[in-house]
Amino acid sequence: MKKAILSLLAICSVAGMQAQIRSVEPSAATAKRYERVDFTVRLKATYANAFLQEEVALDMLIRTPGGEERLLPCYWVEGASGQLSRWEARFTPQQAGEYALRFRLTERGRQTSLSKPVRLAVRQEAAGHGILHTRDYWTLVYDDGTPFRGVAENICWESRANDDSRYFKELHEQHDKYNYDYMLPLFARNGGNFIRVWMCGFNFPIDQQDHFNNHRYTPSDAYYNPSAVARLDHFVGLCEELGVHAMLCMGQGAVRADRAFFTDEEPARRFMNRLRYIVARWGCSPAIGMWEFFNEIDNIQHRNAGGPIPAEEIVAWHARMSKYLKSIDPYGHPVTTSISHRDLEGLNSVPDLDINQKHIYCNTGGIPAEILRYENRFGKPYVIGEFGYEWDWSKNFDEFGEEMDRDFRRGLWYGIFSPTPLTPMSWWWEYFENRGLMPYFRGVRLISDRMLADGKGVFEQLSVTCPPAEAMAVRCGETIYVYLYNNSSEALGRTPLTVNLAARGRYAVQSFDPASLAFAGHGAIGTEGRFVLDGVELAPYGERIYIFTPIR
Repeated sequence: MKKAILSLLAICSVAGMQAQIRSVEPSAATAKRYERVDFTVRLKATYANAFLQEEVALDMLIRTPGGEERLLPCYWVEGASGQLSRWEARFTPQQAGEYALRFRLTERGRQTSLSKPVRLAVRQEAAGHGILHTRDYWTLVYDDGTPFRGVAENICWESRANDDSRYFKELHEQHDKYNYDYMLPLFARNGGNFIRVWMCGFNFPIDQQDHFNNHRYTPSDAYYNPSAVARLDHFVGLCEELGVHAMLCMGQGAVRADRAFFTDEEPARRFMNRLRYIVARWGCSPAIGMWEFFNEIDNIQHRNAGGPIPAEEIVAWHARMSKYLKSIDPYGHPVTTSISHRDLEGLNSVPDLDINQKHIYCNTGGIPAEILRYENRFGKPYVIGEFGYEWDWSKNFDEFGEEMDRDFRRGLWYGIFSPTPLTPMSWWWEYFENRGLMPYFRGVRLISDRMLADGKGVFEQLSVTCPPAEAMAVRCGETIYVYLYNNSSEALGRTPLTVNLAARGRYAVQSFDPASLAFAGHGAIGTEGRFVLDGVELAPYGERIYIFTPIR
């Protein structure tokens, strides 16, 4: 009976005898906020390729309970041109109340069918927190207002069939470990909640037919490769189960990103159709933390033998594509792109790029200053999408493994104590997992969550010094957090350490050791602009978090 009622509610009609949309079947007539509802649409249309919107397109036209008008692309599933075909829409409501949803069929740029409204009642009760959005320099925010900070890492791809690492080929090709089904649960169990992943020729190659360098994908002459689509479906579902969000770096697809890619209309249409499919299939998921257009666009700019692609052409492409992406993404996911080390004039000021991003290698100590410099100049949140002690994969990292480890650890804390919504994301995930560093995320997440709770998502960076140690400080609510790092081979603390800080009053002092996850109390201390920490020792290259809670 319930199915019959749903079908009755979803019956569509158009004027005259040229009806194209035959039926709309929702998976539910009611839902919680942030709970996905699927729609199956059956229609007749004429097309050579159902994935090209210039030939045929089906869109869900959304009227929210608040009265806003939005658009969600739908995607073809099966059926031949001129015959009954099946299309799908995946929709996640972000507000409580009644939605009015209509489906519009367009053929060769002309509307040929429009369904009657389908009503969807959404309860106030919520399934999760919703989609992430930009909030300020320090945090992202969910639909329901809950602030979020990402404890983050690159896990950009799964093991390849033939890895090109000179020293770690065998490690990287371990298919039983370096896959998302193993790595993501391990990362989540240890406190990680945000990763960066690539869509490329060997990872989620949805528009590539063969030659994947990855045993997980099957050759196919389909326009979008079924095995790659299924793997990305699985990945997104796994992220949802684990509460992990992903920056999805989409890349250019199975074409070369040469100058024509950024200037010619045919590759632009191809890319926009690819964006439509990605948004239609995966945009509904809260696991999508950000859309990223390119990995290191400056390297793409300069890799052509005929000379660099003019920056203004790449910037214009980003302006066009980010505006288009915003127009078809009704959920408002943040949008970014990345550079390696060379800025493109105007790129950081593209209006519809919400977050600017850079990758830093061999200079982790410069991360805090770089974040502040870019935010002060461009007025947008800034993230470090990759960082590491060394970028050159032709070197044997084991020759300086301890330096790699130390760099990994301090880069995370530089992010926690800097105005950035994500910790800097380390590269070389297989190497660090193999060295047992995954549990280190636990302490970072513990302190990050405590900061969010104390400040209710509000952070204030404080000026602090503690010579000869490095020091950073943040105020969250009334609680002050101080990070101390001994960037030397000599132990510190044989004499009292003085933390020079703009604070007054009496505070309870607690320290946290990220290595052991142990807290220790240090009694009460008074300050008139400085804390004197007696009996505290920082081991060579050691680190400690101090938490100062005011005593009333």
